[in-house]
Amino acid sequence: MSFELAVWYEPEPITAARAAATERGAIAPHPAVAAFARDAAAAFPDAEIEAEADAGDGAEADARGVRRAVVRMPPDRADAISAEVYALARAHGLICHDPGRGLVHNLAPTPVHPGTQLHTGDGMVVTDPDLGLVHDVLGRLSPAGNPFAALVLFGRHFIQVSPERGGYELEYKDGLRDVIHRTHVDDLGEVRRAFAEYARDERGFLDRLSWER
Repeated sequence: MSFELAVWYEPEPITAARAAATERGAIAPHPAVAAFARDAAAAFPDAEIEAEADAGDGAEADARGVRRAVVRMPPDRADAISAEVYALARAHGLICHDPGRGLVHNLAPTPVHPGTQLHTGDGMVVTDPDLGLVHDVLGRLSPAGNPFAALVLFGRHFIQVSPERGGYELEYKDGLRDVIHRTHVDDLGEVRRAFAEYARDERGFLDRLSWER
């Protein structure tokens, strides 16, 4: 089992760099972590759940002493299990660190419309992603490693980006009108701005950029 996610409690959103630098001993114990570990063990029988506690490791550790839960999963099941781990961590009010991708999933802020999904070309699917995660995912775009990223509200609309020569291909689809708008964007900052506007249910990018239908 080579793919893993780490889950713990933070009172405020943190950066991916801080999550990567956080040592086990610096994480305060929280009862929600033990609850997550118990639920994860029941929900993911083909994954290994480790509850890291003051009194010793193991899912049976005292709830007050559990600092962090680590979920290790088979690579061929990683995409399916990780999507559920993200959701379960959120349900327990916990952050989730993905060390392989160098990303952290915080609880807020999230898109205006509940049920918005983040999809990436390297297999990640997150429902109600925090906007910091979206920002960081866009910085990982590459033709080989992560060839696209999209925010999708199924049945209504989506925004999607793919890297291409000299910049990025940006698409927006209005599902109600069944129209796809496409444009080329040179700057990653503009891509991030458009995704942030979409998440806030703003459409300034439609007026600001030159589109083809």
